[in-house]
Amino acid sequence: MVLPAPVVDGNSPAFWNKGWLRVFTSDGRPISMTGRELDRLRVTPPPIVTPSGHFPLWIESVWRDPDGTVYGWYHHESPDSCRQSDLVTPMIGAVVSDDGGRTFTDLGIVLSSGSIPNCDAPNGYFAGGHGDFSVVLDQNREFFYFMFTNYGGAASSQGVAVARMAYEDRASPVGAVYKYHDGGWSEPGIGGGVTPVYRARASWDSADTDSFWGPAIHWNSHLQKYVMLLNRACCEPGWPQEGIYIAFNSDPSKPSGWTTPRKLVSENEVGISPAYYPQVFGLRAPETDTLVGEVGRFFVKGVSGWEIVFSREEFPPPAEGAGDAAGAGRRESRLETSPQ
Repeated sequence: MVLPAPVVDGNSPAFWNKGWLRVFTSDGRPISMTGRELDRLRVTPPPIVTPSGHFPLWIESVWRDPDGTVYGWYHHESPDSCRQSDLVTPMIGAVVSDDGGRTFTDLGIVLSSGSIPNCDAPNGYFAGGHGDFSVVLDQNREFFYFMFTNYGGAASSQGVAVARMAYEDRASPVGAVYKYHDGGWSEPGIGGGVTPVYRARASWDSADTDSFWGPAIHWNSHLQKYVMLLNRACCEPGWPQEGIYIAFNSDPSKPSGWTTPRKLVSENEVGISPAYYPQVFGLRAPETDTLVGEVGRFFVKGVSGWEIVFSREEFPPPAEGAGDAAGAGRRESRLETSPQ
């Protein structure tokens, strides 16, 4: 199964509206796909985002409210901090739609780094900033949780971090997002400090970067747990993809509850290079990229060669030579994984 978008460059969020599934992806501008089923999508006119001051932007998460309002969040790359180089500094903003995702109003930036950009960073893309993220609403509808990548600042603060916003603040998000830092949620979304859930093993400021990035999170109704897929860049410039990892947590308000990431697949097993942007889609309504049951479709960069099966029972490690996905068994066109 392949998403019909001409380019998939980031997380591809989705929502259901009146029996139709709408999926977005982006390549500096949002791309729209719609269909009655995940495997029957077609490219439709792209959404119009106004004002346009935060282009280029990548819509990477969406949520449809019961009243039909669609809230979304985007990754924006600002070139202003490093005019003397090709490096950019990402930040995260919010949009809202009252017409089912055909048009969006930009509500502004909600997450940005307070660290000084490193315009000489040798990772090849970013001088710092916050980006490559996904958002999920908790099961009590109290908070939206932002799982994002922090690319700058002190080495101890780099890696996959988390912030949250009260559900009641979704229409006025600027100034309402707070980062997790030193055991609390008091750091402001704009400029505040972070304590990573998964700290970078080698800084994004170094040539041998080793870090998880680009988290894609969903609520798994079968496991009754949150599931997160992660890229891992290691260990030289250019972001070579070492593998795709998986982690679990029962309560996103407790960042320390995330399990140690386990490798799900290596890039050479996926057959796509670079094998970025892993995510799971549920198979039928109301499932999406943020709500999945026992079986879903495992996508990498918009291509799905596998179903993924989530089990409450622990799977034995694969036999020697059968792959390196610790804790996951597999058979042709199928991955099986468990949180143990």
